[in-house]
Amino acid sequence: SALCQNFLAGQLRHAHELTYFLAPQVNSYKRFVDGSFAPTNIVWSNDNRTAGFRMCGQGKSLRIECRIGGADLNPYLAYAALLAAGLQGVEQKLTLQPEFTGDAYGGAGIPSLPKSLRDALTALEKSDTLRAALGEDVVEHYLHAGRWEQMEYERRVTDWELLRGFERG
Repeated sequence: SALCQNFLAGQLRHAHELTYFLAPQVNSYKRFVDGSFAPTNIVWSNDNRTAGFRMCGQGKSLRIECRIGGADLNPYLAYAALLAAGLQGVEQKLTLQPEFTGDAYGGAGIPSLPKSLRDALTALEKSDTLRAALGEDVVEHYLHAGRWEQMEYERRVTDWELLRGFERG
């Protein structure tokens, strides 16, 4: 339906901004690699597990599946962000981009998901849509939490880094 297409178009338009609520931790981004069946790009397709969003089913069972979120998301925040983006698509009657066909991992010229927590936070910080839907205080709270996590991650030296340093020394 046109309503479903507008809704999905809104989610696609705001996917960068809402990624933090679908992948809220530093390690969330390690699954976004080609060939993992986790998406890396912001496209939609019919029953294609390489796409960030896919349409599944037919008739009355047709539904949108957002494949970006991992097991570490807060479902309430994720649904709120996805609904806000989708509803803006409906309100603005956004046009759905053409379906992506084929392997989305190899697609040239298509927008990619944020590659890191830092990239997702940068996108969220600029989001007027999510600030309006969730409130300034909520967005600022999660920006602060995400920045703290990024800072704590960066000040740690992992076993791999130590071993790698000795290997190269």
